[in-house]
Amino acid sequence: MAETRRRLRSSTVVLGGMGMLAAALSACGSDPDRRCVDRDSYDYLNGYKIVSDQNCKSGSSGGSYGKGGKKKKSADGDWYYDADVSGGWADDGTFSRDEAVDRGGFGCSGGSGGG
Repeated sequence: MAETRRRLRSSTVVLGGMGMLAAALSACGSDPDRRCVDRDSYDYLNGYKIVSDQNCKSGSSGGSYGKGGKKKKSADGDWYYDADVSGGWADDGTFSRDEAVDRGGFGCSGGSGGG
């Protein structure tokens, strides 16, 4: 009977440890929090104005064409990572996704590969 209890306890510890490891690895692989901001809107007290995600789609030309083929002015949108967000403004973040990932979370390594 004592041996059965011991096995249950040890398997619980192993399963619990595996769960924590899985959580740490999934947190490491996830994308950092990001907001689409207007690079031209920086305010010393507030940071960058958050704009629609449509302004940050990769490959966009920075504007759209309205009636008559005239280009409409739109926000100079760019992704801003790991920012403090308050009242439609984002501050204390970074425009570099790699830097945001390197700030890391639980169990993340500081180095990155590639080249």
